[in-house]
Amino acid sequence: MNDDELLAGVRDAFDALDPVPDDVLAAARASIAWRAPGATLAELSRDRGGRTAAAGLRGTTGRVLTFTCPGGEVEIEVAEHGPDRELTGRIVPSAAALVQVRHPDLPPGGITARAEPAGLFCVPRVPAGLVSLVFRLDDGTSIVTSWIRL
Repeated sequence: MNDDELLAGVRDAFDALDPVPDDVLAAARASIAWRAPGATLAELSRDRGGRTAAAGLRGTTGRVLTFTCPGGEVEIEVAEHGPDRELTGRIVPSAAALVQVRHPDLPPGGITARAEPAGLFCVPRVPAGLVSLVFRLDDGTSIVTSWIRL
């Protein structure tokens, strides 16, 4: 028995005794569609969670996320609206872009919006859960945020 035959036997045993769940396979296949080749990764550098406003003031402070990458950052405020979230933010330095929300419950390219030349954007009705944003700047470059739970 050579190595390839041994590995095939081990693979068959795992398939019979502990198969990969269908939802895990579907998520793995969907992740390929979520790739953003050549995009600059903006990693979460600050997460200021929402807090109730001081006594006597109305409203609450929304959650503010800051993602940083070489040469820039993305600031996002998250407001809760029942089961959905509204994302408002800006790209620094300012740039016009197509904003795409990636979420496991949405098809690839499911929610999009435009960031105006000043870099400001608003994306309403984003489902709660794991989210990543892709910014396709008008100059042809892209920025993708790390995944965050909203």
